[in-house]
Amino acid sequence: MQAQNFLIRLLALIVVACAGFCFPATGQPTSVKKDTTIILISDITMQIEINQALSDLYNFKFEKAEQQFKWFKKKYKWHPLPYFLLGLSEWWKIMPNTKATTYDEKFMAYMDSTIMIAENLYKKHPEYKIESAFFLAAAHGFKGRLYSDEERKSWRKAAVEGKSALNYMEVCREMDHLSPELLFGDALYNYFSVWVPENYPALKPLLWFFRKGDKKLGLQQLREVSYNAFYTRTEAMVWLMRISNSYENDQVRAFQIAEYLYTTYPDNPYFHRYYARMLYARGQYVLLEKHAKQILERIDSAQLGYEATSGRYAAFFLGQMYEFQRKLDDSKKYYELAVKFAEEVGATESGYYLFSLIALGEINEKQGNKAEAKRYFKEVKKRSGRKDEAYKDAKKRLKNMEKDD
Repeated sequence: MQAQNFLIRLLALIVVACAGFCFPATGQPTSVKKDTTIILISDITMQIEINQALSDLYNFKFEKAEQQFKWFKKKYKWHPLPYFLLGLSEWWKIMPNTKATTYDEKFMAYMDSTIMIAENLYKKHPEYKIESAFFLAAAHGFKGRLYSDEERKSWRKAAVEGKSALNYMEVCREMDHLSPELLFGDALYNYFSVWVPENYPALKPLLWFFRKGDKKLGLQQLREVSYNAFYTRTEAMVWLMRISNSYENDQVRAFQIAEYLYTTYPDNPYFHRYYARMLYARGQYVLLEKHAKQILERIDSAQLGYEATSGRYAAFFLGQMYEFQRKLDDSKKYYELAVKFAEEVGATESGYYLFSLIALGEINEKQGNKAEAKRYFKEVKKRSGRKDEAYKDAKKRLKNMEKDD
């Protein structure tokens, strides 16, 4: 069952590829306004307006972005674009902490509106087949991704949405319309449809009925979208950063992208903490200290999107950094903060949480606080599984302390 759940989550991830923000240049349906053609996307003025609104969205200036999206909605209510953009805005409110469900209902409502309006175009206006198929794939893909989240665990719903998204993506492929925008979807599909069976061979038979992918081509396509696309560029860069760091062992590329995204959108907490994470991985402690503390300051000042998940990362990085520098009191302070943030968001099985507890036990032992050290090691055993390295480490440390008593 666990393997099936994992597959569904990955398939939902693959179909999010369909959410490539491809907005083909097409006119308004004649049934809406006769003899009038409005080129929504290729018009340079419209591109500038949308670009600024998307920049505001990614920089967590949601009020400004949504004001523009609502203007689009008023002017082009027949089109799925504004509804999708409003849903995308809700999605990025979810991104800093996917455990929170505050924005789920509104997000789903906008995606359902996107689907309803896109279905109308798909059925009644054949000339809009590609454009409406894209938005249907995008909306179903995003819904599937949220349903598959570890907190929602709506596996059956995720599978249904994923199937719908893939079906509509194939409509776009069959009509040979893979612009740099639509190429984003194909890129993620090509990569992950190969990555899944490579890393989980037992799941390979379950992918026999899917179109064969090409992982190398997928990476090439992602890079092309990152360089050449207008609307999908930022989303493609996010995925290329994550894939480079987590799956391709290309930390140089991942860092370059993380640095660019943070610099371009300095108020985006997701980009900020990923940049801090890359600084930590590279051992750039001067910059890391600055940004980790800035993240914690923004949490204290309740800046939008900065919350316990980002705090858990920042505090842990500072704890490790000060431990390496032998500043044990400072290290202990930040490890304790990392534990506090992890407990706030229920991330008590994460490596950051368990390692923070072990580090606190070790520091207290060095400082002669044996009772406190034992308490932390016992907490690790309580929170981790018997096969976990953290459990084994804590057990060994407790045993050694008992010998010394």
